[in-house]
Amino acid sequence: MKETYIPEVRYPFKMSKPALAVILATTLLAVILAVTTSRNIHREQQLMEDFLLSEGLTLIRTFEAGARTSLRHHMRGSNPLDTLVTETAAEESIAYIRIVDEHGHLVSEAGKLPAPVEIARVKRLLNQDQPMTALNNQSGVFEIGGKFAPLPPFIPANKMMSRRLHHFAKSRHDKGRQLIFIGFLTRDFAAARQQDVRHTIFMGALLFLLGSCGLYFLFLYQEMQISRGTLATMRKYTENVIESMPDGLITLDVESKIISCNSKAEELIGHTQAEIEGNKIGSILSPFPIEQLQQQKEFFEQLIVTSLEDGEEMAMKISASQLLAPEAKRIGTVLILRDMREIRRMEKQLERARRMAALGNMAAGIAHEIRNPLGTLRGFAQFFGSRAEKQSESRQYANLMVSEVDRLNQTISGLLQFARPREPNIIQIDIGRLFRKTEQLMQADFNGHSVSLQIEYPDNRKDIKLSADPDLLLQVLLNLLKNAINASSPGGKVILKIWQDEQAVRIQVRDNGQGMNKEEQERMFDPFFTTRKKGTGLGLAVSHQIIEQHDGCFEVQSTPEKGTVITIILPQK
Repeated sequence: MKETYIPEVRYPFKMSKPALAVILATTLLAVILAVTTSRNIHREQQLMEDFLLSEGLTLIRTFEAGARTSLRHHMRGSNPLDTLVTETAAEESIAYIRIVDEHGHLVSEAGKLPAPVEIARVKRLLNQDQPMTALNNQSGVFEIGGKFAPLPPFIPANKMMSRRLHHFAKSRHDKGRQLIFIGFLTRDFAAARQQDVRHTIFMGALLFLLGSCGLYFLFLYQEMQISRGTLATMRKYTENVIESMPDGLITLDVESKIISCNSKAEELIGHTQAEIEGNKIGSILSPFPIEQLQQQKEFFEQLIVTSLEDGEEMAMKISASQLLAPEAKRIGTVLILRDMREIRRMEKQLERARRMAALGNMAAGIAHEIRNPLGTLRGFAQFFGSRAEKQSESRQYANLMVSEVDRLNQTISGLLQFARPREPNIIQIDIGRLFRKTEQLMQADFNGHSVSLQIEYPDNRKDIKLSADPDLLLQVLLNLLKNAINASSPGGKVILKIWQDEQAVRIQVRDNGQGMNKEEQERMFDPFFTTRKKGTGLGLAVSHQIIEQHDGCFEVQSTPEKGTVITIILPQK
């Protein structure tokens, strides 16, 4: 089976509001994380420098205080500053301690010492009040340099100061101003900073992972929305195609139960989907070839005649195809129901036209062969009648022969008109004038049968114009009115009515006579078919032919014992 083609619908990718919100939130969090990390690192750097500076100043003051105390308790000429420097440099957080004079000469030092202090740096430090700091990232040492004053300003000797202490203090002041450089190890701070960096990297990776997962799920959601929209469009497209089908469509499951149907199928079977859903198809359409449906593997067609609820029989062609799953498993059946009434009606019309053509050709040949001998017979009948006595039987027989020949000649004229109709001369005619002429010609017939004629115009307007052949249309009206008179009982009533719209002009002849049954309606336009003893059966056949020449048609409604309504429909030109 061929797959059903469904047009592809492409949806442009559009960023949804949730996806945009997640992207913005992730970006904002990343920016906040970067700014916070940078600020934390800078803050830790500043805190480390401030801390080490504070600790260095504290050490300097400690040295100064310790130096003062040591000088007071100085014994035996030893230098307690060297001892203090050595002991203090032994701390784990201190890399080195160095004390120099204002000329850059070493006074005391301890620890892992760097290169000697440059004299330019010494002078620069002596000229400012604040200590100087320097950070060497390679060695991991934070150095603090500042002025070092272990002794207060020199005081001349007095009674309270011993000669030895006075001499030591004077020797120290004589050496000039001093500077102290303390190097602090920053490995603990560097380790903490690396830990913060690792934590920041971990948090950034976690944020990136969460953002990626969020975006992935949002893209999945976006694709799901697109797929849902595509499926909805495909469903709508399929529903529109199914509903716009001119034929009925019914789907069945594997048990031949009805699953769904379109509106045309509801119209054909006379039930809604809610009424027939779940019922077996055989109980809805009877007779139905259910066995053939179950035995058929792929496709089959069959014509059935089913009875509708109103008793009308309807010819219906059923086409069945299997519904297969992707694994070629049968999951149901699709039925296509086609109303064949119009097709059969057209087939009957075609057959009738074919018979009419054959009959017309035969009638033309017969009429041509018979008309000449009839003229001769009529001439001899008139001759013998003129020679016979007026009251004799011979003259009566001769007159009867002439009337019968005239009747045969009239029938042959009708056959010739049916077999070889003339082309209509289409002109603009006045319907009111045509109706008045028709009434004048038929007045004697209406009076003779005691039947009344009533002519109706729309809104009493008698100036309706129509493009037609006036003589041929008059012939059609005369034929219809004669049939209405013959079908009506004395005291009956015939209505001749006309109205128009944008598409057509309608002329209607209505009577309340004996009416026609279904068989008579089907054959009423056939040549030589008549229900009257004296009728030829050519009037309605010729009338039908004339209306077809005007691109029109007839509508017939008739009920036995209630009357007949025949409507001529002529298109506006």
